[in-house]
Amino acid sequence: MEQQQRDFLIKLLEAPSPSGFEEPAARVWRQEAESFADEVTVDRNGNSFARLRGEGPVVVIEGHVDEIGLMITHIDDDGYLWFRGIGGWDDQVLTGQRVRILGRSGQVLGVIGRKPIHLLSEEERGKASRIKDLWIDIGARSGDEARELVSVGDPAVLEQAPVELRNNRLVARGIDNRMGAFVALEVLRALSTDRPRADVYAIAATQEEISFLGARTSAFALNPSVAIVLDVTHATDHPDADKRGGGNVKIGGGPVLDRGSMVHPLVFDRLVAAAQAEDIPIQLSAAPARTGTDADAIAPARAGIPCGLVSVPNRYMHSPNELISLDDLDAAIRLIARFVRDLGPSPDFARR
Repeated sequence: MEQQQRDFLIKLLEAPSPSGFEEPAARVWRQEAESFADEVTVDRNGNSFARLRGEGPVVVIEGHVDEIGLMITHIDDDGYLWFRGIGGWDDQVLTGQRVRILGRSGQVLGVIGRKPIHLLSEEERGKASRIKDLWIDIGARSGDEARELVSVGDPAVLEQAPVELRNNRLVARGIDNRMGAFVALEVLRALSTDRPRADVYAIAATQEEISFLGARTSAFALNPSVAIVLDVTHATDHPDADKRGGGNVKIGGGPVLDRGSMVHPLVFDRLVAAAQAEDIPIQLSAAPARTGTDADAIAPARAGIPCGLVSVPNRYMHSPNELISLDDLDAAIRLIARFVRDLGPSPDFARR
């Protein structure tokens, strides 16, 4: 991965953008897209589009740009903030975490508090913590002071900077799925230097973590001939992982191709052929019903859109320290770029 790409990815990951409040990351994404795309736009739902104009089939490459977060629900008279989750949290990871609140007048830092272990009863020590029992401390001395800085409904994210580990591995919050929006745009960058005939859109979609709104509306608007959805999937190469239910998915083992009802079999076959042509190792995952990704919204849109799902293995999903391999990102970019170039002027996805 070139330094320009690394810098873009880190900048994208650092932008706090929980579901429903994706503007900071979306602006970073569009700014990068303007350096090579023919057309960069944003719609009323916050979806960002970058286009390479062509005369062939309309191709969508989509990753959602939102992340899970928190939302302030109450400010008490002592200045403590109470909150709920935006998206799916394991409550156990929240205690003691630093947070960044996106207030209307600026960002506010705080820490998630809980009664210290020294003060817990034996019964309390045996219980798991719950969001409803946690609070955010911003250092305010009163409710009035806190309310000057923060309002009910303000979103927040955990305050964690990206770090690189050994063997080209990256750890950050929001990899699910800022990574997918990154790969979608990097595919477009790769295609911009060797243009296919297709009319190609990269999309950074909104609100996947709570509603699939962005994927649903953008797929309806563009009505593509084919769509490739990018997301993360659970790596099963860590202790206590269930390979029988989740497959044998390894960090650094290459992109994961899903098979199942939301994945069009002819799109899947073309992705496999593209991987073979580029000598890219791939891993397989079974999704017999729903995938839990934006493919669930795009595949049934309009009269049905042929859809493929390319995922990147991820450890510790929905935590402030998700872990991926940058090598898997590079492989996903090359795989999808080859898929698009090999489509030809009139790809046939009829299931005969």
